[in-house]
Amino acid sequence: MAWLAVLALCVAATLLGRTARTGRRPTTAQHAGRFLSRSGPGLAVGLAVALGAGTGAWLPAAAVGAVAVTGVAVAGLVLAPR
Repeated sequence: MAWLAVLALCVAATLLGRTARTGRRPTTAQHAGRFLSRSGPGLAVGLAVALGAGTGAWLPAAAVGAVAVTGVAVAGLVLAPR
């Protein structure tokens, strides 16, 4: 059940990241923000799954994954707010 919540967060964060747009000449920070918004949630889930597989502690890995997805989405939103 915890992993379903992590996947739901990942989908929501990715959909939110798809709306990230910038002006004509995006800055380096805006490029990084777009990357984090679009690819970051999936990478965070992948790392959480690897952590769970490596340690065998799946529930704590799901919690880490949820926090990581949220953190990555917020960081992407701060760097590329539009």
